[in-house]
Amino acid sequence: MNLFYTPEIQPHHTSFLLSEEESKHAVRVLRLSSGDIIHLVDGRGGRYKTEIIEAHPKRTSLRILHVEENYKPSTYHLHIAVAPTKNIDRIEWFLEKATEIGLQEFTPIICAHSERKEVKIERLEKVAVAAMKQSLKAYLPKINPAVSFSRFVDSQQDMQSTKAIAHCIDGDKKHIVNSFSKEGNYLILVGPEGDFSESEIQQVLHIGYTPLSLGEARLRTETAALASVLEISLLNR
Repeated sequence: MNLFYTPEIQPHHTSFLLSEEESKHAVRVLRLSSGDIIHLVDGRGGRYKTEIIEAHPKRTSLRILHVEENYKPSTYHLHIAVAPTKNIDRIEWFLEKATEIGLQEFTPIICAHSERKEVKIERLEKVAVAAMKQSLKAYLPKINPAVSFSRFVDSQQDMQSTKAIAHCIDGDKKHIVNSFSKEGNYLILVGPEGDFSESEIQQVLHIGYTPLSLGEARLRTETAALASVLEISLLNR
């Protein structure tokens, strides 16, 4: 199936013009021609079945045959806030796989022990778009700008969600599958390579975050984040 990401399209449209980049991909790379059927997604749940009217490498025109809004919506909302790793490729890998499995929102958080302080959101968005198309989804995760740990925690104070923190310090922790409810609104914090600072951990535990266990092994940042995504997905299967 040929799937294109077209965030500008709207459900009321009866025709559409692909961007120059997408037109070039359709005509030069995929060798599509007039009469071929392609599908578009808008990243907001809309999926569009279309027919190519004119296959032009700069402005391919389409006729919209069928629109399906809210295509395969998730029954839950998962927001993962992760400290970006020193090697940004590892966070990109996480975001790619998490998008394929089921992630609705992502925020890079800058913590006391973070080795990386800056993140290029545009690059992460491209990774997420490619993963959305690969997995034939119609919803693109919301990717927020990087923010400090304290500012992020403050911004989530009034959000009605199940909040948890995955950290490495020994103590009484809970497993997702045994403690979280299905079809919920979840927020999970995952720290940097050097883990959260003790003060960061105590800050969120004091306001009701659940200390989270992801098993006995000590996991890398991106592995812990992906394990959280997978467990939430399995909980809601």
